[in-house]
Amino acid sequence: MLKAQAQTVIIAPSNDVWELIGGFNSLPDWLPFIRESKLSEGGRVRTLQSHKGDKIIERLEGFSEDKTFYSYSIINAPLPVSSYLSTISVKAIDDKSCQVTWFGSFMADDSVKDSDVIELFTTI
Repeated sequence: MLKAQAQTVIIAPSNDVWELIGGFNSLPDWLPFIRESKLSEGGRVRTLQSHKGDKIIERLEGFSEDKTFYSYSIINAPLPVSSYLSTISVKAIDDKSCQVTWFGSFMADDSVKDSDVIELFTTI
């Protein structure tokens, strides 16, 4: 399994940041790459539409409002990976700032270099 991680510090209270990114259907609100998100299966599956027109289907695997994280897997996507599972979380640093962390694990298809796939996900 390959692993990738991206982190950033945001100068805003963690509750405000979680309110923006913590909804499983909220990607279009904060991730420029995603144009649209539609929920199905009682809110456990989201179908994303990228600005390029690609369709990505993901399943919510875990969620905690109290611990401010959610985990999800990719069901179907035009990406060169399989066994994809990732988590996004928000942790307070102090009253005015927080750290957002995305962590993912996946298998790269034989058609791509491991380093290229890791770079793809950390760049998004």
